[in-house]
Amino acid sequence: MSGTPFSKSPYAPFSDRHAAGNSAAMPAHPRTRGEQERVATAVVYCEGNFGAIDGKTANGLVRHSEKYDILSVIDSDKAGLDSGVVLSDEPNAIPICRNLADALAHAGRIPDYFIFGMAPASGMLSSHERGLVLEAIDLGMNIVNGLHEFLNDDPVFAAASAAKNVEILDIRKPRAKKDLRLFSGRIADVTCPRISVLGTDCAIGKRTTATILIRTLNARGLNAVMVSTGQTGLIQGARYGVALDAVPSQFCAGELEAAIIEAFECENPDVIIIEGQGALSHPAYSTSSFILRGSCPDGVVLQHAPRRPHRCDFEQMAMPMPATEINLIETFADTTVIGLTINHENMTDVEVSAAITLYESELGIPVTDALTRPCERLVEMVLAAFPELEEKLTAVVS
Repeated sequence: MSGTPFSKSPYAPFSDRHAAGNSAAMPAHPRTRGEQERVATAVVYCEGNFGAIDGKTANGLVRHSEKYDILSVIDSDKAGLDSGVVLSDEPNAIPICRNLADALAHAGRIPDYFIFGMAPASGMLSSHERGLVLEAIDLGMNIVNGLHEFLNDDPVFAAASAAKNVEILDIRKPRAKKDLRLFSGRIADVTCPRISVLGTDCAIGKRTTATILIRTLNARGLNAVMVSTGQTGLIQGARYGVALDAVPSQFCAGELEAAIIEAFECENPDVIIIEGQGALSHPAYSTSSFILRGSCPDGVVLQHAPRRPHRCDFEQMAMPMPATEINLIETFADTTVIGLTINHENMTDVEVSAAITLYESELGIPVTDALTRPCERLVEMVLAAFPELEEKLTAVVS
């Protein structure tokens, strides 16, 4: 492995890979067949984008879904391939189909849900995609929509869904303005450690690292709870969270604070992990600032891609160095960056090891790759910052 890059494309997203032998990495299908029969079935539309950055919702659902049994992915460019092989060279028995008809033929029935699995910068459906979603509704499929365009507000979609008695889930749609919460300061009542997973760019693996961290801590006997801040995590089945980039800015910190308080009061967790969005230094995103304000994290894990040449979708913007981002985070908020995690896209195993050694020496904090290095290193990263958690550890990660 040492001479071969892990990823197949400069933009094959870290958030959609799986390392063999890593017990806390996300399995392609984590449920047993009996469990699958108790959840809704779904096909995921990701035309021309599966395995790429704009397909991160589909990629994430193929890797991990507590809420849906993913039957297939639609992407004519990769039709006939196994989705696990496309993402990580590991078959998962979730095929990639040419179109909706092909997906239905494979399923042998009408799936419960049609999930729009792309996250384009525009956040809107194309005219072709509108027709396809309407076709799915006409077939009796419920719709999961993670875009900024709310289909329930569109008279055509509203009428079509009513006629077929199906539901449209607009995942990003915030609650009514009269019900939105302002920041209250009650975050101080959350007495367990709060750790935010931030990054140096968008689509860099923050959600995956957060999920692996949660699973690893839980496997060691801690009660770790994740608060999601984006549409993919919510579609995957996160119990707590808010699609932060769709909330009016005045309420972002308050809505996140309220979600964290709810998780704390309902779950009595030992630690709360908050998924990051964008990057604090990235001028195209403001969500990282609201995450820092709303969660008031006791610690931050920073995700970085050493071989990413520039910011996603912004070729003129060079990637920041971790030290620069860490300084910005710690200047902006009363917190400490407790560790760095590597996105290994376009890197060999030897290069990952060299990067870990370099950054640990340069930054003086623990560094690891959540997917290709032992999960215990993530536990060690958290325990170094919060040693009070060590007495609660019981299980051993295999």
